[in-house]
Amino acid sequence: MKYTQHVLALSAATAIALTAQPAAAQTALKFAHVYESSEPYHTCAVEASDKLKAATEDRYSFEVFPASSLGKEVDINEGLGLGTVDVIYTGQLFAGRAYGPIAIGGAPYMFRDYDHWDKFRNSDLFEELAAGYNEATGNHVVATTYYGQRHVTANKPINTPADMEGMKIRVPNAPLYMMFPKAVNANPTPIAFAEVYLALQQGTVDGQENPLPTIQAKKFHEVQSDISLTAHINDALLTIVGGPTWDQMEEADRTALTEVLKETAECATTQVRENEAKLAEWFREQGVNVHEVDITPFREATMKLHNGPDATWDQETYDRLQAIK
Repeated sequence: MKYTQHVLALSAATAIALTAQPAAAQTALKFAHVYESSEPYHTCAVEASDKLKAATEDRYSFEVFPASSLGKEVDINEGLGLGTVDVIYTGQLFAGRAYGPIAIGGAPYMFRDYDHWDKFRNSDLFEELAAGYNEATGNHVVATTYYGQRHVTANKPINTPADMEGMKIRVPNAPLYMMFPKAVNANPTPIAFAEVYLALQQGTVDGQENPLPTIQAKKFHEVQSDISLTAHINDALLTIVGGPTWDQMEEADRTALTEVLKETAECATTQVRENEAKLAEWFREQGVNVHEVDITPFREATMKLHNGPDATWDQETYDRLQAIK
């Protein structure tokens, strides 16, 4: 009798455990990036976790890891295929290491203005580039977030290309970021994002280039006296879901994830644009010298390199992008 009761008790416990399992099986997707926790990329991603829970009936949520806490940008890109991260923000030029043509959107002076960029990200051309990246890597580009216009900071004004000659300028560790410095005879120096402040402070490099919201968030203005508005890249971040993660999800959950990540991209894009519009004045109030620059000579010098040896796209792709109105 005691034995029978013991077996029944075990069976009941097993049944309860099995019944409880779905509630305990929520998957927290690791969402990694290299930006500060104060920036819209991060805050919008954190807010998206509850939206993902609701859209997937509590099957999925996000755990967001800012400020290179799961690795530098190269590391988190590699992590997608390994399954060590599930979702990342990354620059187009980092994605371009795996599939060259998708880097075209991150090349200097590739776009006329924000509107040109916005139309490109919603174009058939961009869809084709994303599909090519997927075929090359197994990973999925699901959204694009505006990162801002990149400008040069230094301890002197940069008014003409000649002012950058011989200057050691930090760039991200992706080859195409070197196109603009090369065009103006500067010396591009790749340094990981997390190490830039110290490199500027110690004089390892003479300057760096980033959008105004990033310069503020990373406090580069504390160690650089001048910001010159070269607007050399209308930059963007790709939101990418790793192949291993995508492949194990049900179709309905993939659709929900994609929609939530697109909303997250719009959340950050709106805030970045608002911040960008008011930051030049904010920097001036902090005592930073902010210089309006005639970008024409910078653009002309750079466009000569657009289809040169560093290009990772073909002429047809370039012509289609330039034809977007």
